[in-house]
Formats: sequence, C-alpha cells, structure tokens
Amino acid sequence: MTGILARKIDLVIFDCDGVLIDSEVISAKMLVEELGKRDVHITMDYVAHHFLGRSYPVVLEQIRKEFDVDLPPEFEEQYRARLLMAYEQSLLPVEGVRQVLEQLAVPFCLATSSSPVRLAKSLEMTGLATFFTGRTTTASEVANGKPAPDLFFLAAKRFGADPENCLVVEDSENGVNAGLAAGMKVWRFIGGSHLKHLSNSRDNAAGAEQVFASYGEFFQLEPDLRLG
Repeated sequence: MTGILARKIDLVIFDCDGVLIDSEVISAKMLVEELGKRDVHITMDYVAHHFLGRSYPVVLEQIRKEFDVDLPPEFEEQYRARLLMAYEQSLLPVEGVRQVLEQLAVPFCLATSSSPVRLAKSLEMTGLATFFTGRTTTASEVANGKPAPDLFFLAAKRFGADPENCLVVEDSENGVNAGLAAGMKVWRFIGGSHLKHLSNSRDNAAGAEQVFASYGEFFQLEPDLRLG
C-alpha cells in the first residue's frame, strides 16, 4: 500500500483528546454533570455534536447562545478540577499509540484545543509526556480554534514544515475540517471510546483521506512513515 500519500510527509500532527488519550467520554460525562447543576441540561450526543474538538471559550459561547446562560468564572475552575480528579482515576493512553510514536520515521507533534494545564496533566498521567516535550501547540496560542486552520498552521510553522507536507491525525469532525482547511492530509481515528459506534468506513471519514480504528493499522496505511 506504499504510495497512498501522494506527497511526502515531513511532519505528523496528532490531536490529543480521543487520539492520544482516551479522554472524550470522561470529559463529556463530567461536562453534562456540571452543567446539570446549573440547570443546563444536555445529552452526551449534544456534547459530541457541538463541543467535540472545540476549545472551552467556544463551549461557553454555545451555551450562552443556545440556553441564554452566562456561566460564572468559577464554573471553569470547578469543572477542570473535577475533570482532573476523574482523569486520575481512569484516564489511559489510546491502545497502541505509544508503539506508533516510538516507530515514526518523521518528526511529530501535538496540536490540541485543550488548555496547557489540562494537556500537561493528561500527558503526565498517561505516560506520554516524554514524547511531546517541546512539541505541543494549544488553542490558547491562536486567534481562532478548530475548525479554523490556525492551530495546525502554527504547529507546522514551528517545525518548519510546509502545510501540504503535513499529516493530521484527528478524531473530531471539527479537527478534520481544520486540517483540511490548512491544506494538510488528514486521517480520522475512530478507535476512541466515544466513537466506538462508528464503523471503519468512508461514510465516517468526514472528508478525511483515511479512516482507521486501531493503531495497529497506522503503518499499514503508509509504511514509509515507519522506521527501518
């Protein structure tokens, strides 16, 4: 299957939540619970549709627009504190991702909508921090979060890579759209707990070039990305 990628890949850009760490279900459940305490009642499906891959300010704006509710400043602090407690109990890296990172033949980095504090804690808890020292870009560093391409443009710039020679690995449709808007190759990973209901098919690509449900498939999609 060599040659699936028409252009040489100089940089692989991974999303974090739902791609490197299996966090999205935990985060969604916690958000539903915390909002319920404020009489804002949403479902897991609502979170998946409106919030997956989005930054916290975008979440606040959606809640303000949809429910006419302005959440107080302390809400974010309380939510993040409870979320990190939940992470400590059950957060895990996505199965097989460590092996892929160890065997990548090209530079790689991480670009996420998560806050810097949450990202640092998540990587530390899952044992992935050493892979991404000096290799992270967060939505707090750009004017527009996903689905705008700003985050991926900045990540590529930091590594001196042309956008057209970058491969983005994303789980959310917002993330896929951001990668496509940046003119990058995009693969959609659907192996996280929050996407287990999806089948590995072109119907669920959301515009991505490839869809895969296990990191055991990663180098099968493009063998040239593997060392040796």
